[in-house]
Amino acid sequence: MFTGIDGVDWASMRHAYGSAEDVPGLLRGLASTDPAERETALDGMYGAVHHQGDVYDSTLACVPFLFALAGREEVRDRGGIVELLVSIGGEGDGDGGGEEGADDGEDNYGKARAAVRAGAEAFVGLTADPDAGVRRAAPEALVRFLDAPRRVLELLRERLTVERDDQVLTALIGSLGLFARRHPALAAEAVDLLTAQSAPPYGPGPRLAALGQLAGCAPDRLPADLVDTVVELLRDRSRRPCRPDEPDRPDTNTLVGRLRRLRPSDEEGSQLLRTLHAALGGRVTDRIALLRGQLTSPDPTDRCNAVWMSTGLMREWRADYTECVALIGTQLHAEEDRLREAAVSVLVDLFELAVPAADDLHALVESRPDLWIRRWEHGSPTLGDPLKALARCGDRRAVPVLAQVLAGAVVPDDLGQVIPCLGPAAAPLAPALLHRFGGVPVDAPDTYDRAASLMSALAGLRDARAVPEVLRLLRGVPESSRLRDTIVEACVHALGAFGPAAGEAVPVLRGLLDTEQAVAAAGALWSVEGDAAAVLPVLLRAVAGEDGYRRRRAIEALEQLGPPARPALPELRRIVDSGSLWERMWAACALCRITEGPGPVLPVLRSTWTEEPDTRTTIAACLAAMGPAAAPARDLLETELASPRRHLAQSGEYGSYEIHSDERLLRACREGLVGGAGA
Repeated sequence: MFTGIDGVDWASMRHAYGSAEDVPGLLRGLASTDPAERETALDGMYGAVHHQGDVYDSTLACVPFLFALAGREEVRDRGGIVELLVSIGGEGDGDGGGEEGADDGEDNYGKARAAVRAGAEAFVGLTADPDAGVRRAAPEALVRFLDAPRRVLELLRERLTVERDDQVLTALIGSLGLFARRHPALAAEAVDLLTAQSAPPYGPGPRLAALGQLAGCAPDRLPADLVDTVVELLRDRSRRPCRPDEPDRPDTNTLVGRLRRLRPSDEEGSQLLRTLHAALGGRVTDRIALLRGQLTSPDPTDRCNAVWMSTGLMREWRADYTECVALIGTQLHAEEDRLREAAVSVLVDLFELAVPAADDLHALVESRPDLWIRRWEHGSPTLGDPLKALARCGDRRAVPVLAQVLAGAVVPDDLGQVIPCLGPAAAPLAPALLHRFGGVPVDAPDTYDRAASLMSALAGLRDARAVPEVLRLLRGVPESSRLRDTIVEACVHALGAFGPAAGEAVPVLRGLLDTEQAVAAAGALWSVEGDAAAVLPVLLRAVAGEDGYRRRRAIEALEQLGPPARPALPELRRIVDSGSLWERMWAACALCRITEGPGPVLPVLRSTWTEEPDTRTTIAACLAAMGPAAAPARDLLETELASPRRHLAQSGEYGSYEIHSDERLLRACREGLVGGAGA
């Protein structure tokens, strides 16, 4: 297995963390009889030698030894080695192996693909290996790297007839779908095989796998009653004895080990349904119906898989998810912690879309006070997800619970971000917030941590009774405080949120117009006093300055001024013509508000809307605020509302807030049309 390994000049090679001198030890660790040592070695291969998909000179040097290891039956866990070879030989998206890993001439990714292709004949024998894990990994490698499509198809056909392990059959079927997509000339034969596998007498697992592949490469071959068929197969599969995906694995503190512990308890079942959902794509009605079947399954594992899959659907597509969300809410009553926690994790990111599950969230919050606050090993406590989800969906039943939280010893860090979601219903919390805010010292090391959340909540409530306390903090924070500028700016923004009711803050805000917080103070002063003459000089200097952050804040403040900001028009027009994409958008929105119409900047708004979907909510809000004057841009709003896909999904941007962000965009578009842009 390791013939010649000591003759390789590993010390001259590199991996992600420097010298590759340790690579021979990793390779030998893959052959260890100790499961923990094997897993640690595999973790090292992915963590250093093939770090985040990179290919280094040391990665290339490993390929012959990895092939040798994969072919030795006495070596355990060889399926993982085959998967590593597939990854090394796959399509790279990096820069050729990192700063010190790239060679002259052909890039390392190309060399890696060539090296794995050169050894691809080994994968033929591995499809019949005694180890089922190897047989699961080999078919994909065969399809990707053996340059003989007809032979590959016949090998897959043969293995389908003799294989008896359902998990291996599922891998063969997945590879058959990959083959159909890679080799159009032979796709018809592959599709015929998939169609046969999707029907009786084959078992539910392989049939589900075949249906998922057909959905991706030959949707016309799917049965008319696809959803009913899939739900029945899913339940049939759940009734059968379940074999662990990876039995007897060591509990190592490696990335490989941690990722394995995070996997669904039925990873194969989860993958089968993920493949089908992904292939169905925009067939949202079918996918919702499929989720309904999954979420009403008697098997909690199937329901847990469905909960996680639902978030993928809702993040990408706009639809009526009322029933789906209500069914997710019912999972909060489950005995299984994993299922309940999955449901909470999905609901907390839905904000107002979680309303159909509000009763279930409230029941969980009432019955589990231990979930009200989440304490972390590092960092400040935050609101527990069940309470946060209830508040984010605007349910007033969260208010008395939040009052109890405020009466406790610790105020969660994110309270200020959650309370505004409750709107006027949160007003009863103001006295408690004021009491806690009044107890924050001005000169403690944790002043900002303690004050920021409370001040943000009070600003969100627009409760001007907080003004004296905000001024106490603003005036009292010591010059020597490390976070003085941050605290002062937070205070200034809060005062601006209170508007004219913060009149007593005018002298303090005026005093800040010659400081580092001048732009923030000018914006707040306009909100409180409405004196354009006092703030325009500050904003004009900032908008023409070199500091990008201050320039942005100045543009936003000028937009709020509206027509009184006309002296800024020349500089704003310059930015529209020559600024960065985001600056052009901010400046164009400001010009719309100042000149009371989109006029000449409409092309800029249109191009920005198309080029950077993340700008759309800001632009739509600007158009909505303009009323009838925004009528020339009505088609932007109408087209957005007619699109079935969420705007951030179109750009490939995913995160925990994309659903909420998209719902804000839709709301702004509707407001714009109702307010006059649609006239």
